[in-house]
Amino acid sequence: MSGRAQLMWDEAVTGYDFGPDHPMDPVRLALTRSLVGTLGLDREVDVVAAKRAGESTLRLVHREDYVEAVKAASADPASADGAYGLGTVDDPAFAGMHDVSALIAGQSVGAAEAVWRSEALHAVNFAGGLHHAMPGGASGFCIYNDAALAIARLLELGAERVAYVDVDVHHGDGVQAAFWDDPRVLTISLHEHPRTLFPQTGWPEETGADGPAEGAAVNVALPAGTGDAGWLRAFHAVVPELLAEFRPQVLVTQHGADTHFEDPLAHLAVSLDAQRAVQVACHELAHEHADGRWVALGGGGYSVVDVVPRSWSHLVGVAAGHEVAPETVIPESWRQEAFARTRQLAPTRMTDGRWPVSYKDWESGYDPADRLDQAVLATRRAVFPLRGLLP
Repeated sequence: MSGRAQLMWDEAVTGYDFGPDHPMDPVRLALTRSLVGTLGLDREVDVVAAKRAGESTLRLVHREDYVEAVKAASADPASADGAYGLGTVDDPAFAGMHDVSALIAGQSVGAAEAVWRSEALHAVNFAGGLHHAMPGGASGFCIYNDAALAIARLLELGAERVAYVDVDVHHGDGVQAAFWDDPRVLTISLHEHPRTLFPQTGWPEETGADGPAEGAAVNVALPAGTGDAGWLRAFHAVVPELLAEFRPQVLVTQHGADTHFEDPLAHLAVSLDAQRAVQVACHELAHEHADGRWVALGGGGYSVVDVVPRSWSHLVGVAAGHEVAPETVIPESWRQEAFARTRQLAPTRMTDGRWPVSYKDWESGYDPADRLDQAVLATRRAVFPLRGLLP
């Protein structure tokens, strides 16, 4: 296995652009790539541009009629078929949509192939993590589900157990749906409670199809307002024990940055420092349970200057084995670039001032009156016995 990580990047992914008033501003990708370079992290990884996912690859997850609908809307956005979730407020059609969506999917599939074939120690595609797309429709700013496609490709290559951990503020519904009845894939999603946030799914009782896949879907529905200590407590109370039991051959993780307290589309109160702590934990868990095979993806995140570039630059650093110290000062050149592109003032350091973050371990006991602990316990009670674990 190569001792270096791969960073999947093609400048053309910034063409994933729903328009000037849409929250999914591709400047977040451009600024992340620029910050990665400014910090020198691109010298610590192999930067690779994978090919666009072909139709046979897309059909590992997506229905043929849906792919054809995306291609038609891509050629003529005015003809987008709303029955497929295209041409909506969330997912406006735009020229070239199929090609750029397939390119992003190709980066995640390429990352999975590189890790499985031992061509890279880890692989990162921060343009990916488009976890809401369904087999037959677009949803939640997502056209093709690159995370599910990467997992499907791993299965096609011979993987027998793939674990997917999603820490985006929104439920990883599309990935869960793609593998709902497949016991080879363990999906774990930590997200804001469906009562208060799109897509209104991800209840702890959603545990997979009856039969062999029961217990292969795991959902931790966090109360709105959950901060660093609660978020980390929930992660460590659920994820490590399940991965130890499942013994994945590959760990795929999705690191949406929209859990942050400044994100405009959600209601958690997580800091950049806690996001970094979970990235470090995922890296360690990949080595502990998956022989180091780790595919790390981006996801949501709509504070496009202050949060997303810093969070995903930390992710690249963790994967590269060159973690960026939280106290690192962000070079003025990048801050000037960010202002020129967005007219927003950029942060000055790679921290929110909360490092090191701390949390109370689940093994030390729980409070039955605490809403966060109630959420964790609901998940453990719903899933752990199905996997032979004590709740």
